[in-house]
Parts: sequence; structure tokens; C-alpha cells
Amino acid sequence: MPKGQGKAIAQNRKANHDFFIEETYEAGIVLQGTEIKSIRAGRVNLKDSFARVDRGEAFLHNLHISPYEQGNRYNHDPVRTRKLLLHRKEIDKLIGETQQQGYSLIPLKIYIKNGVAKVLIGLGRGKKKYDKREDLKRKQAKRDMDRALKDNNR
Repeated sequence: MPKGQGKAIAQNRKANHDFFIEETYEAGIVLQGTEIKSIRAGRVNLKDSFARVDRGEAFLHNLHISPYEQGNRYNHDPVRTRKLLLHRKEIDKLIGETQQQGYSLIPLKIYIKNGVAKVLIGLGRGKKKYDKREDLKRKQAKRDMDRALKDNNR
């Protein structure tokens, strides 16, 4: 975890399986009403979410934040599009990089930093099926080696 990052509330575990993450960016999220309370309670899902740059602004799509139980009429739409807060230079760089074929912006994790909700966005290039199989083989081989070393040390 990079320096200064808070405890991860939600992680997108599938992202590293489906993408080669080349760069990461920390972004703030524009939230409404009771959304921060739901995030602090851990009621957030990154599974099918993605980020996109439209008209010079970054947006997070399909991020599911469950409605807050005590929120009554002040609750929000769970999967609404939320604006991301990034520096202009970062947005300009992302515009250029996402124009390339095969690159996407994927939210990797949500965490609270200094009382503010942040999302870690990764610039990822999609993996092909053979890349995924190769990664699984590598992980299994590492697991087997670690297990063998552990057994030898007993």
C-alpha cells in the first residue's frame, strides 16, 4: 500500500486478473448525502465499475453504494454516475492514454484518507485468455514452491 493510504474499504480483486495495471492514480469522489456513511460502513461494491473521461472530466460508472439504512428520503441512487476529482494534468494524461486501443480505467480500491473517501484508479490494458492462464500457472508454481520450502523448514 502506498504511503499515506488509509485502510481499504472495498477492493476490485478481479481487476488484476483481467488487466495489466500499468499506472495508478488517487482520486476523490463527489458524493451526495448519506453515501459517505454507507462507504464507511463498507457497503460498497466495485465489481462491475469503470471510469471514463468525458468532456475533460473523469466519471466513475456502475459503482454500487448501498442506500444508508437510516437515510430515509435523503438516500441516493445506488449506481449513479459519480464525478472523480483529479488534477487537470492527470486528466489530460488519461485522455491520451485511454484513446489507445485496449486501455481502460479501472477502480482498484476505495479507502478513507484523512476523513475523505478516495478511489485508486488503475490504467489497465486488457489481458487475453492466454495471459490469464499464464498468470494462474505462475501463481500455482509459486504456491507449490512456498509450500515445499515450508515443509523443508519443519
